[in-house]
Amino acid sequence: MSLRRFFLSGLLISSLAAQAQTAPAARPMSQRMTDAFIKWHPDSIVIGNRKTARWDYEQGLMLKALQRVWERTGDARYFTYIQKDLDQFVQPDGSIRTYKLEDYNLDNLTTGHALLLLSQMSVPNQEKYQKAAQLLRKQLEGQPRTKAGGFWHKKVYPNQMWLDGLYMAEPFYAEYSKVFQQPAGFDDVAKQFALIEKNLVDAKTGLLYHGYDESKEQKWANKTTGQSPNFWDRGMGWYAMALVDVLDYFPQNHPQRAQLIKDVQRLAPVLTKYQDSKTGTWSLVVDQASRKGNYAEASGSSMFVYFLQKGVRMGYLDQKYAQAAKKGYDGLLKQFVATEQGDALAFNGTVSVGGLGGNPYRDGSFEYYLSEPLRKNDLKGVGPFILASVEMEIAAESGLGKGKTVGVDTYFNHESRKSSITGQPEPFHYTWEDRSHGGFYLWGNQFRELGANTVSVPTAPTAASLKGVDVYIIVDPDTKKETPNPNFVAPADVQALTAWVKAGGTLVLMANDTSNCEIPRFNTLAQAFGMKFRDVNLNMVKGSQFEQGQVALPAGDAVFKNAHKAYIKELAPIEVKAPATPLISQGGNVIMATAKVGKGTVFAVGDPWLYNEYTDGRKIPAEYENFLAGKDLATWLLQQSGRK
Repeated sequence: MSLRRFFLSGLLISSLAAQAQTAPAARPMSQRMTDAFIKWHPDSIVIGNRKTARWDYEQGLMLKALQRVWERTGDARYFTYIQKDLDQFVQPDGSIRTYKLEDYNLDNLTTGHALLLLSQMSVPNQEKYQKAAQLLRKQLEGQPRTKAGGFWHKKVYPNQMWLDGLYMAEPFYAEYSKVFQQPAGFDDVAKQFALIEKNLVDAKTGLLYHGYDESKEQKWANKTTGQSPNFWDRGMGWYAMALVDVLDYFPQNHPQRAQLIKDVQRLAPVLTKYQDSKTGTWSLVVDQASRKGNYAEASGSSMFVYFLQKGVRMGYLDQKYAQAAKKGYDGLLKQFVATEQGDALAFNGTVSVGGLGGNPYRDGSFEYYLSEPLRKNDLKGVGPFILASVEMEIAAESGLGKGKTVGVDTYFNHESRKSSITGQPEPFHYTWEDRSHGGFYLWGNQFRELGANTVSVPTAPTAASLKGVDVYIIVDPDTKKETPNPNFVAPADVQALTAWVKAGGTLVLMANDTSNCEIPRFNTLAQAFGMKFRDVNLNMVKGSQFEQGQVALPAGDAVFKNAHKAYIKELAPIEVKAPATPLISQGGNVIMATAKVGKGTVFAVGDPWLYNEYTDGRKIPAEYENFLAGKDLATWLLQQSGRK
């Protein structure tokens, strides 16, 4: 018991939340804890007391946390860590070092998220990540199942479904089904959740038992229900995170999507009922907080905060649950986060493990769960804490775009290519979904994290097609060289967009160099607002001479309040006359311009400079702040929106 007191007493700090509020320039907590993790594991992720790294669910959990921090910061260090870690395991033929399919262990699927990330990006040897993801998916084809169709947690645990397994397998399974366009997978994912809701939810409390033995043969299993005896916080935490994460991938029209949202809504009030009213945290054995020996546990508490705040952000939960999430997060900061030498962070209070059966035998009793030791900087706590921190940081700024929709045109720009994953035609270049170099995924994510909804507009601009769209972005209209049957800007389009802007719409015009953009007809639209893209190409960068693409963003600029230097190559400058005014000029050329027209606003730039290649931090030097500039621009555009 002295070890527990050590973790939960003197090292704990209580002022981090206040510091975050009074020092806005401080690095966000998600980054600080991620940087601490990288210091603990600079070369590979070695779990617990092991001597070597191996393919593991804690690895997958941490790589997911790093992905979210990278998507939020554009800092390539986090992506590089993900890629280097995977490359220690994934071989050129797609095989995975230390992974054994024949173990049929759901824990081994969690790292599949990182494989799917790299499968969709512009990276060398992309095919090996796709093959590795397919290997993990193959495991699911042979994964032993209960008679009702539920995945066994592991081959060595016959007939058993554990809450843990839903996080280990289902978000990967759902994401894979989306990426590889295999819709039947969603039905199977939904079935797994339905079986958990049927067999593990306690009718009296609404809490979920840790495991279920369909055969009722295990000593820990209730001979009538097959349920284990207690409500373990991290087991429920895994399940809660799985619920909100699979919904990221489920089609909007899937018949079981609504039921999954109902499951989220069923669980939220149950969790808040058992939240400690003073500390905001949750106990290891959730329903027995006052029982001697029970204690506030860090990993489950972090998972519940993540679940509640993400549920609110995504619109599944009422806003009132954000208060519970904040209270919980404040509790995490006060009770589990510690500062050490050199202002480095540590994370305390995570129980090392929790299981059922095995050897030595784990009976699922209250005494069993309390017998497992606490561990400092345990990744099962650190990962969820980072994910919870990301959600809380988004919540602090997401009000700006709430209720607003940002549409990207896929009518004037509708290039297609053969998918390297499915082999089928797919749209590419400046789409929200495209994670490769030419996509707008990261910029779209910034809009979404500011609270806005992002959509594609695949038809010509009309009052009907733009109804409900607050910001409309037209990028690099196609030439005949790029698309066999391009849709050129027509007089009717100019008329419709002029009326839409005057009514309060915010229009973004992004051209390109003259050899890659249909400039003449695009200019008929730009000229309606006092702008014209010139038949000139600037910033023609040679090789890696990035300084040739430098564009200064002066301090005090109305749009770019945080970024000071951008990289924009091969751009078309703009001629400006009333009502347009120059925004950014360089060498006597207007690079960006704006116009106020009626109740609306127009922004124009001569290049689609915010695509992933130049915002993800991997190519251009860090001195060029395209990622930060993208967030500045997204913020400004949402602020301009005047549509009612």
